[in-house]
Amino acid sequence: MSTYPKEKLNKVVRGSIRANYDKDEINSILDAGFIGFVSYIYEGTAISIPMAYSRIGDKIYLHGSLKNRMLRATLDADQMSMTVMHLDALVLARSGLHHSVNYRSAILFGSLKAIEDRDRKVEILESIINFMVPDRWDSLRPINEKEIKSTLVIEMTIESASAKIRNVGVQDEKEDYKTDVWAGLVPLTQVVGQPVRDELLPDHVETPKHILDYVT
Repeated sequence: MSTYPKEKLNKVVRGSIRANYDKDEINSILDAGFIGFVSYIYEGTAISIPMAYSRIGDKIYLHGSLKNRMLRATLDADQMSMTVMHLDALVLARSGLHHSVNYRSAILFGSLKAIEDRDRKVEILESIINFMVPDRWDSLRPINEKEIKSTLVIEMTIESASAKIRNVGVQDEKEDYKTDVWAGLVPLTQVVGQPVRDELLPDHVETPKHILDYVT
């Protein structure tokens, strides 16, 4: 089992019983979605922005405009942190202060570099699109040179990370179990709906297989 070393930066202090440093567990949380909250400092102010990402091995990839202030600020700092979280259930207890949620979250820390190689940039942009919807890239209009040159792609090497997971039921005070207050879990799931055609799509263009596979 491969784990991230428990250090001052990534150590879970509050609720440490829910901490997990296993790399496979953390990667499973990252691969269950494609939006992460990137935190950075801009002119002395802390900012967090949701960004689409892809993961390849121990690397996280982001992209944006060459003038994107978040990407530029993180490159200047040469460091970045990103959080990914999935909400799985509401935990409704017998008392207000014991209400909680079941969740899976991961926080990543790492160093950055910009991807300059043209072909590598295209490979990464493909991975970001396919991280959102598998096999999507090959069905698209090919990317052109202007788009490639105007896009900034950055790579974060995950050097430190930790997960925090709650997947248990209600945990009330012992004396509260005698009350008649309803308690339990309300599961939450993200549902994929049926595709809605763009209004300008020609009638002869059918929904591709990779979209149908994604929604079923």
